[in-house]
Amino acid sequence: MALPNKDHMKYWGIAGAVVLVILWFTGDILLPFIIGAAIAYFLDPVADRLEKWGLSRTMATMVITLVALLIFVLMAVLVVPTLINQAGNLVAVAPELAKNFVNFLTERFPTLLDQESSLRSSVNSIGATVQERGGELFNTAVASAASLLNLLILFVIVPVVAVYLLLDWDRMVAQIDSLLPRDHAPTIRRLAREIDKTLAGFIRGMGTVSLILGTYYAIALMLVGLQFGLVVGFIAGLVTFIPYLGAMLGGTLAIGLALFQFWGDWFSIGLVAGIFVVGQIVEGNFLTPKLVGDSVGLHPVWLILALSVFGSLFGFVGMLAAVPIAAALGVIARFATEQYRQSELYKGAPATSLDESAD
Repeated sequence: MALPNKDHMKYWGIAGAVVLVILWFTGDILLPFIIGAAIAYFLDPVADRLEKWGLSRTMATMVITLVALLIFVLMAVLVVPTLINQAGNLVAVAPELAKNFVNFLTERFPTLLDQESSLRSSVNSIGATVQERGGELFNTAVASAASLLNLLILFVIVPVVAVYLLLDWDRMVAQIDSLLPRDHAPTIRRLAREIDKTLAGFIRGMGTVSLILGTYYAIALMLVGLQFGLVVGFIAGLVTFIPYLGAMLGGTLAIGLALFQFWGDWFSIGLVAGIFVVGQIVEGNFLTPKLVGDSVGLHPVWLILALSVFGSLFGFVGMLAAVPIAAALGVIARFATEQYRQSELYKGAPATSLDESAD
């Protein structure tokens, strides 16, 4: 005898609450495992493709691991030192940039700012705060990354978890499928496929778009000669997964820095602005439609809300879990809406034979 739907909802609700409680109390401990699982999920299609080409799952995982290791070594040798150096320099020159900004306004709008104005004091204080807090944040991040615990997380635990999960991904999926309630297994599989489609379209697609755009912005800005082009490109690529935010934030930062560095050289300033215009055109017309698609089911406002809520509740771990949870909730909400439209609550009770005879 099958359990009533009411009991199913109760048990699934209890399971969801337990997961949230575990996430609340063990977020920092789970962080490397969540990152490792995300990496394995991201790379699973690559392993599947290599299997179709004739490699075993073990050989496919080994090939992916070797390629990832090579990329990591190249990044550590060629990119990371420059990125850290430019980030530190950007924090250090922030007060000078604020001072130049005040001088720019004073020269062209002398009535707007004077030595005693509150706006001038605010701009100066912003520059000093950026230097003070930014330096503290930068030094803390460097010190934290150099600690033994974080080194173990970054260089040992995460790769090991990712490799093992990638190796056993198909077996884990099959094992989970075997544990599904038999009465509702087809529905759960359907929802899981829709969630996977949404995540694949968004995480894998937007991850690839962010990597391509971040690399393009960084290389193009450095070729133009912008002092902190690598940092700006990194920031713009990192937040590209939130639509338009990457271009707005990166473009504003890059053009602002270009105005101070290239003031009077309008061709160079125009090149910096043109880099982001071209990036947006390529992203909107080629990259996003091709790699992400038009119907992944994650509205930008819904995504920002999920990131804000889960980030505030569970910290960085919550932000990592926000996208898959938002995707799952979106699919479940659409499924619930579909069930509601097919229910008597929406359609109304069917007419009885007595009602029909009365008509």
